[in-house]
Amino acid sequence: MQPKISIILSTYNEGYIIEETLKSIFANLTDVEVVIVDDSSTDGTCDKIKKFNDPRVKLFSRQSRGLASAFLLGLINTKGDIVGWFDSNMPELFKKTPQMISTLDKSDLALLSRYVPGGNDQRSKLRVLSSKTINLVCRMILGSGIKDYTSSVFLMKREKLAMAVPICYGHGEFFIEFLFKLKKNGIKITEIPYTHPQDHEGMSKTATNMIRFFKLGFDYMVRILISRIRKN
Repeated sequence: MQPKISIILSTYNEGYIIEETLKSIFANLTDVEVVIVDDSSTDGTCDKIKKFNDPRVKLFSRQSRGLASAFLLGLINTKGDIVGWFDSNMPELFKKTPQMISTLDKSDLALLSRYVPGGNDQRSKLRVLSSKTINLVCRMILGSGIKDYTSSVFLMKREKLAMAVPICYGHGEFFIEFLFKLKKNGIKITEIPYTHPQDHEGMSKTATNMIRFFKLGFDYMVRILISRIRKN
């Protein structure tokens, strides 16, 4: 039987929390499959997923790393009428999924947002500042119709993917272009407030030091400009 909902998770050394995340998914959603793409975890993440031993979980383990390409691999292996992407280390967010699904009666995509009334961000001051700065630039260049371009936590109707195929290179900056193209092509997006919890591990796993942190910020800025000038 084809699942109604497909959840994509990208993992890298999430062994400390992946079982809790899977339990939260199945506690809050029925008729669901979980497609996990693991990027060479060294902490036993894949072993814990296999030990979970649930036929609704598909695991793809690869040697390369890259958030955008992991999302694409996950996406092409989903079967649900509704597809979504969540952070694998924030199991509490799945409590929001019933509300997200209910909004799809009138919208095409439900996006969790820190920058609509009721939203918040409890991460480090540096990460909050960088996120707010990037989103301010996004709204200035791409339009103010979306408040949180960098959330990347969403559920959407599968049929609407034809309106904007994600161009999956780089890190999370690809999601900015994806959202912009969807909005430009008439997809109705509803933003639902959520609170981003405190960092579990300090700096991002991608931006492991300040040099990489600022390089990643530069990559985001370049992608915003490319998104604005690229034709569909």
